[in-house]
Amino acid sequence: MCLCGVDYFSTLGYQPSIAFEGAGTLAPLATLVLVLVTLFGAYPVYSYVAGQTPDGVGSIGMIERLVSGWKGKIGVLVLIGFAATDFVITKTLSAADAAAHLISNSIFAGNAPPWAHNQVVMAVVLLLLLGAMFLKGYSEVVGIATVLVIVFLGLSFLIIVSGLWHLLTHPALLQQWFAEIASGSYHLHEAPLEGQGLWVALGISLLIFPKLALGLSGFETGVLLIHLVRGSDENPDDEQARIANTRRLMLTAALIMSFFLIGSSLVTGTNTIIPADELRMEKDDAGEILFKGKALDRALAYVAHGESPLAVSPLFGPIFGTIYDISTILILWFAGASAMAGLLNMVPRYLPRYGMAPEWASAYRPLVIAFTVINLLVTWAFKADVTAQGGAYATGVLVLMTSACIASLVHMQHEASAGVDHHPLKRIAFALITLVFIYTTITNISERPDGIIIASMFIASVLVISIVSRVWRSQ
Repeated sequence: MCLCGVDYFSTLGYQPSIAFEGAGTLAPLATLVLVLVTLFGAYPVYSYVAGQTPDGVGSIGMIERLVSGWKGKIGVLVLIGFAATDFVITKTLSAADAAAHLISNSIFAGNAPPWAHNQVVMAVVLLLLLGAMFLKGYSEVVGIATVLVIVFLGLSFLIIVSGLWHLLTHPALLQQWFAEIASGSYHLHEAPLEGQGLWVALGISLLIFPKLALGLSGFETGVLLIHLVRGSDENPDDEQARIANTRRLMLTAALIMSFFLIGSSLVTGTNTIIPADELRMEKDDAGEILFKGKALDRALAYVAHGESPLAVSPLFGPIFGTIYDISTILILWFAGASAMAGLLNMVPRYLPRYGMAPEWASAYRPLVIAFTVINLLVTWAFKADVTAQGGAYATGVLVLMTSACIASLVHMQHEASAGVDHHPLKRIAFALITLVFIYTTITNISERPDGIIIASMFIASVLVISIVSRVWRSQ
């Protein structure tokens, strides 16, 4: 769970900030919608996918099996492009946010050389270290990821519970938040609905929750890495036990993350413990930063350092904040581990079918080096900007989730036609879930098309490499 969860849980490093940017003080309500979609949408779908793909091919493999011929191959190629986008941006965005935490730390800033104060430079350093770690193999990564997840979640739990306790023992703060929502003051650049009151606030939350879609990451990685999950004690290779344990893993991770998402949004997204201005950034027409809030991209760390104008806990301050920064930086760094593992599992499985020489696609160390180079190029292109990469990341996540929904629904229909009993209500439920994810994906792409552009580049790259491989082998 920790190797998959390191991707999922690490989003706490930047998700509260992105949630406030997208939903303002409606972040807790929009996050609640996101959690409901996670538990009653994403989890049931990926539970079904796990049951159909114990070999670890995931939703992409389901699509390939359901659609034959070139249509199926083209569909798989497109999904590989989006999967590559998801996995690569996972690494680059996480490294960028880790770098933001690092250079914002007062102890680091006071002792590091001048070149280390640059966010792009530090993101590059972290990505190089991750690539070096993976050159040593899976086992080291899995062991370290387990420790990091436990420490990071423990410290995050302490921060969130302290913040929630402060809100409960100072009811005037929550009353202030309720009053802002009731008056229509959401700290949004542009609300999709006009008006005031709770129903308007709920309506806006339903419409804008796709902007928080980064909180859905991790499920595709979970089914791709199913081969790492043990079966039963008697037979570690027991397929049915492996499926059951994978489902248990995903549900446990989803329930844990649901608490952290809702709790962190209440602590950071109500304009109480963290002032709204500390979570915003202003740029000029040339893209240069005019103002950047201290809590941007590091909302929980802002609280941990005792930077809040409110005395949340006597424990919080530079020392505790630095300890939390270290755990956050490490888990964000290792979020790339699950993404790298997903890529290394996916590439040898599919690319030989598109003309790439099997020995090229299955060469472990060259693949690690190639992906590390790609990570560095993406980091340079986005200038290690967390917000700028958010749209591309969300697009990759949502397209894969939508494909999983469609594949599951079509597979159910095929089984029903073949006489396999699936309750009609289950198919209706999956159809509704599919519609929700289609809406979420379209909304995200229309507002932030970066993901489509990057995915297209990956698809084109696969085609070019495949053509070159075919020509090389024909000579």
